[in-house]
Amino acid sequence: MIQKRLSDHIANDIIAMITVEKRFKPGDKLPNEMELSEELDISRTTLREAIRILVTNSILEIRRGKGTYVKDDVDINKMESLSFLTDAKINTKDLYEIRLIFEPEVAYLATIRASKAELKRIIDYGLLIEEKIKNNEDRTELEHKFHQSIVKATHNAFMERLMPVIQQAIAKGVILSTEKEMAIKDTISDHRMIMDFMQNRNPEGARSAMKIHILHAMKELGVE
Repeated sequence: MIQKRLSDHIANDIIAMITVEKRFKPGDKLPNEMELSEELDISRTTLREAIRILVTNSILEIRRGKGTYVKDDVDINKMESLSFLTDAKINTKDLYEIRLIFEPEVAYLATIRASKAELKRIIDYGLLIEEKIKNNEDRTELEHKFHQSIVKATHNAFMERLMPVIQQAIAKGVILSTEKEMAIKDTISDHRMIMDFMQNRNPEGARSAMKIHILHAMKELGVE
């Protein structure tokens, strides 16, 4: 728990470097991992988690082979208001309880309302996640896109506004599951189950599959 609290604090420090100190502007590259972790006097693991938080909130982006950058289109004026998100999103159990309440109903509505193109997008992201898992690659960004595409398919703008909280839970889940083989296996089988029910336009099945998926994650990650 201490490390999670520290990573949230570090995420806020990086936001301050951008908004208060004006040290980094949109499009700027951050110092490399070793330099920044030494400057902030933290472990690389904590820094990585802080960066994941900021990637989740569309402040930073990781460019493969190049490094970590402030996103070109980031809205500096809105960034300071994001600090409350990191403060509120410390307890993984609380985050997963929100997912358990929210996402099964999202899956239900999306199965009814998704266009053919939206449904295809959901399936495509699900298959890409499987590839990332099989290749032992970071799947955080694709996990966000998979779940966000389901939310978008509800055609409910307010539900989309809740996504930053859901994305934070997903990011924490990916971090915690990297060393848990069963959690990774469940992710593949559960995603397939969700996609199958959605593809067959079975909203009750999609709702149940999403609930099972989140319950599996809570059990394997020890956040029941």
